[in-house]
Amino acid sequence: MASALTPREKEVVRLASLGCTVHESAKILDLAPSTVDNHKARAMAKLGTDKAALLTRLAIKLKVSSLADKLTAAEKRRSGRKDDGWN
Repeated sequence: MASALTPREKEVVRLASLGCTVHESAKILDLAPSTVDNHKARAMAKLGTDKAALLTRLAIKLKVSSLADKLTAAEKRRSGRKDDGWN
């Protein structure tokens, strides 16, 4: 199923699985929030869910993200976050 996602959709799913909002993801990826929202919605449709919690579980199951994954220092700086989403 993860192979059905585009590289950008995988990035958006990874960031969402780390707890980033659409606006934080947009800052990190240098995209408009509406563009991030569209990528997230398409990814969720491809993965067959409309729930953010299930999206995180699927991201881990499909190895788009892992329990050890964290925001990089650059991603934290761009988003304005102080933690990586798992803390």
